[in-house]
Amino acid sequence: MDMVSNLSQLEEINLLASEASWAWPEAVRRIFRPRGVNLLVAEDAGQFVNIIERKRIHTTIVDMDSEESNGLATIKIIRMDYPLLPCILLTSAAGESLLGKALRLDVFSVIDKPVDMSVLQEQLNRLFVKKYNSDIFA
Repeated sequence: MDMVSNLSQLEEINLLASEASWAWPEAVRRIFRPRGVNLLVAEDAGQFVNIIERKRIHTTIVDMDSEESNGLATIKIIRMDYPLLPCILLTSAAGESLLGKALRLDVFSVIDKPVDMSVLQEQLNRLFVKKYNSDIFA
């Protein structure tokens, strides 16, 4: 059977996000759980890579401002072994310099914090349609 087909018949959909001291992972879980999407959480770059090695991850959501890890450094580390893994970056300071670095790291999108959940869902929908031919976030 061809597993590349469409995500709706895919095993499970896993998103991996930065640990956050605020309530956003819980808010994200509430959006994802009804769609059958699993949200996994990592505290630092090492944990990101460890989880990606063990599970099929469809997208990472990295918080630039996480106390535990610098978001861009985390993405650089992920890119070493997983250059094609889609990534969304959350930041409270989306300046030109950061946007340039994110672009060079092939980040799918940069979202301002505090995160507007409808913007996050819209970006996830664009990403999943483009990369996986799936409208699970529509």
